[in-house]
Amino acid sequence: MRMTEPYAKPGPLWSPLQDRFFFALWIAQMVSNIGTWMQSTGAAWMMTGLDPSPVMVALVQTASSIPVFFLGVASGAVADIVDRRALLIFTQVWMLFSAAVLAVLTFFGLTTPFSLLLLTFSLGMGSALMLPAFQAIFPELVRRKELPAAVTLNGVSVNIARSVGPALGGIVVALAGPGPVFLLNAVSFVGVAIVLYRWQQPKKWNPLPSERLVSAIRIGIQYARYATDLKAVLLRTGVFIAFASALWALMPLVARFGLGIGAGGYGILLGAVGLGSLIGAGILPRLRSRFSPNELVTIAEVVFAAAMVALGYLWSLPLLVLAMLAGGVAWLTLTASFNIMVQTVVPPWVQARALGLYMAIFMGGLAFASILWGVVADVAGVQVTLLIAGTGLVLSLPATMRVPVQDGVHLDLSPALVWPEPLVVIEPLTDSGPVLVTLEYRIDPVTKQEFLAAMQEMGRLRRRDGAVDWGLYHDVSDPGSFLEVFIAESWVEHLRQHKRITVADMEIQAKARAYQVGETVPGVRHFISAYNDGAAADYGKYG
Repeated sequence: MRMTEPYAKPGPLWSPLQDRFFFALWIAQMVSNIGTWMQSTGAAWMMTGLDPSPVMVALVQTASSIPVFFLGVASGAVADIVDRRALLIFTQVWMLFSAAVLAVLTFFGLTTPFSLLLLTFSLGMGSALMLPAFQAIFPELVRRKELPAAVTLNGVSVNIARSVGPALGGIVVALAGPGPVFLLNAVSFVGVAIVLYRWQQPKKWNPLPSERLVSAIRIGIQYARYATDLKAVLLRTGVFIAFASALWALMPLVARFGLGIGAGGYGILLGAVGLGSLIGAGILPRLRSRFSPNELVTIAEVVFAAAMVALGYLWSLPLLVLAMLAGGVAWLTLTASFNIMVQTVVPPWVQARALGLYMAIFMGGLAFASILWGVVADVAGVQVTLLIAGTGLVLSLPATMRVPVQDGVHLDLSPALVWPEPLVVIEPLTDSGPVLVTLEYRIDPVTKQEFLAAMQEMGRLRRRDGAVDWGLYHDVSDPGSFLEVFIAESWVEHLRQHKRITVADMEIQAKARAYQVGETVPGVRHFISAYNDGAAADYGKYG
């Protein structure tokens, strides 16, 4: 799957103010993100009073982030098979209720370490359910050419919240305690819920029943396995975050023990990264017009690696702030670029699942790799650990650059609708199956090797779109006769395959069929399991 142009050309500048609904949702979500970071600060501080052991304090962050790792793929599947607007409103109410219960318990002095962790985990579950669905609605809110700008702005709101939220949370805790922080977080979900409630979601008509959850998860993972562009983005994301997590894990230690600037200095460093993200958002469109996606990601990784090394070895706060500004630009460039790629190289039917996989890899790498870097720092020291992480990220580039990434802004991922509905005499039930589909090709034996190469790509496409097995067979009695065979798990799943072929996929299909001689299209036949064909009742008539 390739773009029609080497990289995205800059179009007319777009502002969220041009789309009032997107702007309202962006503002509401940024407020909610700030509330979430305030909540994290208040919860961690409260745990130090309830149970000051390092393990219990660390578990607060774990309870908040680990649901995204474990539920990311499943929540993406849910967002692909249910009404996303309803799901998003449900998650806002869920998180509002969780934060409100924690606030009430805190005001009445009833919060225990267990209840704090449980309700923090509940908030994390709401976030895990929300994130894939929230990002998957962006293509429904803005035009496709504006999607990169919308995704970049979403990244800006996250980084602003990361910078502002902990500081505001610390101030409120110092003035009034953690209870008001939890209450403010609960209120922050109201705005998002109201905006979503007022959203007139585009109507989608689908004559087929919704996918079942387990099957949807399997097909989402299978899609990522066989979609080369998506797999490249997920791989690059995993490698990057495995090294980059060292900066976030060790920055507090640098601020407190390396520079001796305390919590205020830590806030300054976070603020510098946030400001760098704002700068990155401003210059990213120009960078995207100048560099290909693969070049841009590579350059940004080098800059972020340099920022990590600088964090360990610069002892001047002004110089370190400049380094964190550069790191913030690189961080926004990378996270926005990866997100844009995920959203633009997959069709709508699997978009939330792809985002769920991306978030699971990103958050899992951030959580688990941070622990690893902490262990390394205990042994080798913070400076050496940051040097290892920065150097490791740079040394990984020769290998990861062999898996080039690209965005798909210019891809036409709308359904091609080129497969005619199967002609049937026996009308199968939707769950009947498995289904065996055969296509007969007749080619000139001279072009056999070229045909086999083209069909290899066809096999990847079939598996990507849900086939549980695929094969190509050669007739030993006829050198020009080939039989393509693939299996779908049910009749309805095969009908879904008809809807999943995109306009961009037609190039792959055309290459394979270019070698067909005689008939213009291969002969297609459909077979369904004789023991589960949905027509058993008819057989009894002929006893």
